Amino acid sequence: MKGIKSLFLKERLFIALSIIAFIFIIGYFYSVFYQVGIILFFCLTGIFLIDLILLYNTKNGVEAYRKTTQDKLSNGDENPIQIIITNNFNLTINFEVIDELPPQFQIRNFAFEITLPAYKTKKLSYSLRPVTRGEYCFGFINVFAYSIIGLIKRRYKLDKPANLAVYPGFIQMRKYELMAISNHLQETGIKKIRRIGHNLEFEQIKDYVQGDDYRTINWKATARKSQLMVNTYQDEKSQQVYSIIDKGRVMKMPFNGMSLLDYAINASLAISNIAIKKSDKAGLITFQHKIETIIPASKRSGQMNLILQALYNQSTTFKESDFHSLFAQIQNKIKTRSLILLYTNFESLSSLERQLPFLKRIGKKHVLVTIFFLNTEMNELLESKPKTLEEVYMKTIAEKFAYEKKMVVKELKKHGIHAVLTSPEDLTINSINKYLELKARGLI
Repeated sequence: MKGIKSLFLKERLFIALSIIAFIFIIGYFYSVFYQVGIILFFCLTGIFLIDLILLYNTKNGVEAYRKTTQDKLSNGDENPIQIIITNNFNLTINFEVIDELPPQFQIRNFAFEITLPAYKTKKLSYSLRPVTRGEYCFGFINVFAYSIIGLIKRRYKLDKPANLAVYPGFIQMRKYELMAISNHLQETGIKKIRRIGHNLEFEQIKDYVQGDDYRTINWKATARKSQLMVNTYQDEKSQQVYSIIDKGRVMKMPFNGMSLLDYAINASLAISNIAIKKSDKAGLITFQHKIETIIPASKRSGQMNLILQALYNQSTTFKESDFHSLFAQIQNKIKTRSLILLYTNFESLSSLERQLPFLKRIGKKHVLVTIFFLNTEMNELLESKPKTLEEVYMKTIAEKFAYEKKMVVKELKKHGIHAVLTSPEDLTINSINKYLELKARGLI
């Protein structure tokens, strides 16, 4: 209906002129129609002039600007965006609002059609989900104003072009951070395992906030302050948690518009933040044919911003990953026993066997968790009932790949290496689950 309405308004004047021209043609044969045509032409001219005056007698008839909740966009998340539009005309006006979206989205039919009374303001809301990191350029906001007559439209080119950087999924990171603080992680499927016999060290007394354990209320401090106060504790020893991201060509496989590399980057950001909130130290290593980024584990105040900036600049050259160089750097840079979350991908046992000697050597000194991906694109094949010989062949191949993935998990566990086989959309949840499980069991 929107497209039909817009087309109707654009063509209304042409249709009116065509009708008058047709009447003039008939008037060539019947003079009475010629007079009717003259009257209609002058009426149309008068209406056109009225419409023109209504739209052009106000210098700045409309104001509009784009508003985002952040100065950057979050990769893989729905980012809310608003357009605030104000009608400065002294009458009700119809508006067609077209925002010039960044070319990365490839959206070519994005428009709002609204009606605003005189001097009223309205917020138009929409969301964008970027799937690659980098600079995104927004253009102008084009507003086409037309009155109830609808013979002409007046175009306004408003706001200024703006560049917004798309960073790793900080919206997802903050969501899990809030859930961790308010003890609501289980609502998203994240398991919390109680640690037996662990020691806690008193940290400070603070104001009670919703979600704090009522058993930690400090009644003496509450009586003095006349408001609820609670004791806070932390683990006696902070552990090092390293997210290691394989940037080789195996991580460029796409899923739901994003590469596996971007899923790993988003998960690393979220789990680093959770680790720091749990009083552990978070660090980062990225590699492919060579080691590229090393951020030593820390829990200082600027650590998360350092990790965020480093993750923003990650890309791949589609080369083979060198696990030997990774092992050498871990030996050289990480001196104390740490939790290492390795984000990579193994499609077969043979691909694992080439890297297994290095993984075993890393696992001897550290708690190594190898996180790799299910090929969810094959689920439809696995669940289908083949009807032709070709479909039988395709399903057999899919079952072989699925079996190989399970054998990779079994082989890693046989050598004392923790393994997480996950779908890309569940990567962050399953990574946090594994971290909480190992921490609760006292393995780190």
